[in-house]
Amino acid sequence: MHTTQKSEPLPTEATAVIVGAGYAGLSAALALHDAGIDVVVLEGSERVGGRVHTEVVTQLDGLVIDHGGQWVGPTQTRLLALAERFGCPTFPTYNHGTHLELWSDGVCRPFRGAGPVDGAGVAAYEAATEAIDALAASVDLTQPWATPGLGAWDSQTVQTYLDHTVTDPDARTRLGLAVQGVWTVEPRDISLFHFLFYVASAGGFEQLMETEGCAQERRFSAGAQSVASAIAAHLGDRVHLGAPVQHIEVLDDGRVRVDTGRGQLHATRVVVATTPAAALRIHHTPELPQARNRWLERSPMGDVAKIHTVYETPFWRDSGLSGEATVYGDHSVGVVFDNSPSDGRLGVLVSFVYAERQHRWSQLPEPERRQDVLRTLGLLFGEQAQSPLYYTEKNWPEDPWARGGYAANPAPGVWLEHGRAGWRTACGPLHWAGTETSSVWNGYIDGAIASGQRAAAEIQAALR
Repeated sequence: MHTTQKSEPLPTEATAVIVGAGYAGLSAALALHDAGIDVVVLEGSERVGGRVHTEVVTQLDGLVIDHGGQWVGPTQTRLLALAERFGCPTFPTYNHGTHLELWSDGVCRPFRGAGPVDGAGVAAYEAATEAIDALAASVDLTQPWATPGLGAWDSQTVQTYLDHTVTDPDARTRLGLAVQGVWTVEPRDISLFHFLFYVASAGGFEQLMETEGCAQERRFSAGAQSVASAIAAHLGDRVHLGAPVQHIEVLDDGRVRVDTGRGQLHATRVVVATTPAAALRIHHTPELPQARNRWLERSPMGDVAKIHTVYETPFWRDSGLSGEATVYGDHSVGVVFDNSPSDGRLGVLVSFVYAERQHRWSQLPEPERRQDVLRTLGLLFGEQAQSPLYYTEKNWPEDPWARGGYAANPAPGVWLEHGRAGWRTACGPLHWAGTETSSVWNGYIDGAIASGQRAAAEIQAALR
């Protein structure tokens, strides 16, 4: 891949400038490049992929570890299409055997399928998710502000809704972990309307939660960043790393000047394809419209850490375990998956720490964070899980470019007050991409790709 580095000069002109080389920015650039439009991508960090970050661990025989987004499901057709175009194979997520649930009472219970049939609160949980799907079915995904009931739904949190509609406290506990796991916030921190919009954008609650036929069905053989890297290689020297955008000015003649740490560019159109947190750090002249500013300011990123522990073998499989577990109670870890390579030559468990759990865990010194995670893994999988060959963690709120993960979540009232003009409406020659601006698979890689393709279509229409 020949992306340019800091020592190489930037071009001074381009028809379109893309800010950010995550999947949103790269898909926008690819669509414009395919259409014969001169495009330049500016990325502040030293790699492409954004919230998708693959590491190849050379001391472990080239083991691939995905620190960020990693899965793809059968309805995520845009990501699958790009993977096919650029020859990036996938393999099924390991999902065979018995799953585990470490409940609040400290008892570890085995189960098969989506959950323990006789588990505490399971029946009420399933009834609640059916009710959520029924509400989400009425969401208008292309014009969310036109959704009937928007005002009532966006005026409350998910926690308020659960407190009023789910009487079983164990079911509320289960739903709380589901919200932590998908949105990486507490139920009290997210608008009920955004929650329903997100569910609708994925095609239903089960799509978000399960593996087979759903969002976690497959993984990428060379890591989820492999598709982004292949797109960047295809774009070649149009992608510039280490070029953080600091200032965007719309000039009197309607053109745009983009200032970076490495120089200036002039363009006809610009796509800002960063996280909302990163977009807020770009200075604009003139100031962005109030609705857009408020949307960005009131859409904080979620909080999540992702921890990988590597073993000589996937030893849990010998006991008929899938490596998948859900954890309730006072533990920092909330969910665990088998993240071993497709050939099983090493065993890898990936543990997730979300929301309030992440706030507590991230304050611990590194040895205590590690001990905390390994203690939980030991309760789930036995003493062997506490002695990994390799341990690594990615704490996404500390990432200087993403500032959190997986996505930003509008606070209550933001969709109602600022959605129509602030969500993704172009501001003159400035266009907006990023998974948060997608009507399909919002918050996911596929949603990022859809957003980039939409922004590219807006530019093509404007140029015509």
